[in-house]
Amino acid sequence: MDWMAVISGFGVGAIVGMTGVGGGSLMTPLLLSVFKLHPAVAIGTDLWFAAITKMAGSVSHHRAGHVDWRITGLLLAGSIPASLATIALMHFTGVTKGWASALTFSLGIALLLTAVTVAFRQVWHGVGLKLERWVPPQRKAALTVASGLVLGVLVSLSSIGAGAIGATLIMLLYPRLESHRVVGTDIAHAVPLTLVAGIGHATLGHVNWELLGMLLVGSIPGIWLGAQLTRKMPEKLVRTLLCVSLVTAGLKVIH
Repeated sequence: MDWMAVISGFGVGAIVGMTGVGGGSLMTPLLLSVFKLHPAVAIGTDLWFAAITKMAGSVSHHRAGHVDWRITGLLLAGSIPASLATIALMHFTGVTKGWASALTFSLGIALLLTAVTVAFRQVWHGVGLKLERWVPPQRKAALTVASGLVLGVLVSLSSIGAGAIGATLIMLLYPRLESHRVVGTDIAHAVPLTLVAGIGHATLGHVNWELLGMLLVGSIPGIWLGAQLTRKMPEKLVRTLLCVSLVTAGLKVIH
């Protein structure tokens, strides 16, 4: 039993439970810095971690009627082909030193983007309402597919984006969608996307299965505890600490 991995899984799970932000934002930097994994292996392992931990959440949101399946379908119409194309390109070219640098850089950018989306979560709703004037309903389907395409590439390259960034894009395009349906739709989209990208990385040998198992052992009770703690801790404090850690990790990864 690797207790460091179990404790790491528990810590990330607790933060996910408290903030609702995907564990990839914290798990991938942790796999790089603490467990010294190759960037591609860290990303592949995290994709499986995200897919498995979000499955239960997706089922519960579906049962509660919190998933807009039309929006989910449109996002997947863009993200799944984009993910498959990205993985196919990695297969074709091989994971060279250049790819490792590209993966690391995209990870850093994704972390910084996630920090911005978390910090200004309340602002995006207002921006979405203003954008409604410029985005007629007939254009929303194409823009949703395009958003999925961007997420598919970003998630396949960095394992980050299906959570906070995905929710922000949904909020911008559908500002009148209730917040619980934004979260449910985002999670429902994240599960198949991270699973497809995770399978793709597994075919490249980019998953540390033993470490993944230990992380999951810790994360499941961690998510439960985090969900209990979120009622007792000020949301502003939790989000501030999360943003600081995301920016720090993002800048460290880029440099």
